[in-house]
Amino acid sequence: MPRTRVKICGLMRAEDARTAAQAGADALGVILAPGHRRSLTSKEAADVFAGAPEGIERVGVFVDAPLDEAVDAVQRAGLTEVQLHGSESPAYCAAVRTGGVAPVRVVKTFHVGAGFKARAIERYRGRVDAILLDTQVEGAVGGTGRSFDWALVEQVPAIAPVYLAGGLTPENVRDAVTQVRPEGVDVSSGVEQAAGSKSDEKMQRFVAEVRAADREIEEQQ
Repeated sequence: MPRTRVKICGLMRAEDARTAAQAGADALGVILAPGHRRSLTSKEAADVFAGAPEGIERVGVFVDAPLDEAVDAVQRAGLTEVQLHGSESPAYCAAVRTGGVAPVRVVKTFHVGAGFKARAIERYRGRVDAILLDTQVEGAVGGTGRSFDWALVEQVPAIAPVYLAGGLTPENVRDAVTQVRPEGVDVSSGVEQAAGSKSDEKMQRFVAEVRAADREIEEQQ
């Protein structure tokens, strides 16, 4: 049976991380880019992850961080994956992957909007473990609650697994998965009850809707 990876991002509280894991999320995400409304320090991120079970992916979101700072944060926060939302080069992505004590997965984010050039993604072949498509919003790294035209995903070169973000909610994620069939989905504001505070009920519904979509896809095959 196909299984779409579910990541719940923008976590700021350990209790939300535990609930997300209990709901069936495959990955938990924190924002480690200073100056954003859900930003945490490496120490705060480690505290958020402290109650999460072994085996779940611990993801840190960065925006054009100096390489040494990103590698240090990976170690301090206990990350297994980094998500890069800035203008990071293919060489930077490769360096982050292998720069720490142990290899870390790298997901490169591309913002879809006016002027989106899908061909530019080709440069990252072999340098990243997955790509994330999120909505382009000036001054925001994600978590805006806005979606983009999912038909544009068809333009993306098949260089790595594709994760989908941008305006996903319990109400629309089933359609997103069945229409786009991404390898993963990423949600932040769509499962919040307030900025930085997740809703237990929304997280549970979100994961349940993704799994329902997975079953629909299997039945169609």
